[in-house]
Amino acid sequence: MAQGVCIITEFREGTFRRVSFEIASEGRKLADELGESLLAVALGEGVEAVASDLGGYGVEKVYVVDDALLKDYRAETYVPVVAEILQNLSPKVVLTAASVDGKDFSARLAARLGAGLATDCTELKVEGGGLKAKRPMYAGKAFSWCEWSEGAWPQVASCRPNVMDCLAPDTSKKAEVETAEVALPEGNLTQVVSIEKDAGGKLDLTEAEVIVSGGRGMKGPENFAMLEELAGILGGTVGASRSAVDSGWRPHADQVGQTGKVVTPNLYVACGISGAIQHLAGMSSSKYIVAVNKDPEAPIFSKADYGIVEDLFQFLPAFIEEVKTLKSTC
Repeated sequence: MAQGVCIITEFREGTFRRVSFEIASEGRKLADELGESLLAVALGEGVEAVASDLGGYGVEKVYVVDDALLKDYRAETYVPVVAEILQNLSPKVVLTAASVDGKDFSARLAARLGAGLATDCTELKVEGGGLKAKRPMYAGKAFSWCEWSEGAWPQVASCRPNVMDCLAPDTSKKAEVETAEVALPEGNLTQVVSIEKDAGGKLDLTEAEVIVSGGRGMKGPENFAMLEELAGILGGTVGASRSAVDSGWRPHADQVGQTGKVVTPNLYVACGISGAIQHLAGMSSSKYIVAVNKDPEAPIFSKADYGIVEDLFQFLPAFIEEVKTLKSTC
């Protein structure tokens, strides 16, 4: 008999990614509504030492597999291990992250479990004893509510990072930790040869709470220094439109949009970006959007909460100085 809500965490470089805490918080809410317990599965090298910390976000029990073979995400190691654990647990609901790794993982996992999957969800709720999921369609131009057939367990959903509310951790609570007895896959596996990071240790766009992006209106790579300065003051990171990336002004890792990264920060500042539909698809879920463009008819203003019709080369320096002044008085 299916019971419980189970989250699949992401553990990288000795720590849980923020999205793991977000889905734990969402899982706690759903578990309470369903009258079920909240479980977690955690894989990785060194994960056992910190697994109990998930209790601060409402997780009651964590099933861990701690092994050097699981240091880096690889589908052929992660998917069969998690699938075996879930087949033994038989949860009603499984939540994963719709991150870069999570999108690959969740689809493979659902296929192995023979389960229905709702991807990149922005809202989840319980209705009729089961799960309902809201997800964007057609590059964010529409949203759909999805539901699973009655009795079709588990119901698997991947959650878009930075969208679900994250609980303030209760450090006094610790989750029970149990080592899952599963056999790790053997054979000719792929290997992670190296991981190339941004030289400055830049925060990944999908996890940033503040993003300052530039487009063709920046006129050249040297002018992105203004955006770097503003992002630094606001504690954020810099993004770019496809036109800026195609022009060689910024690396592809900075691209926001349908063919780049889908981001959901608390604040998105678009500078010199006209607002092509492909770009809007990647950032329209941001909590607050500020647009700076000298063209009052720019499509970006249709999505902006605050619009500044001004030459950005006159506005940004003054704005940066004003933000510095405000920050110094806080």
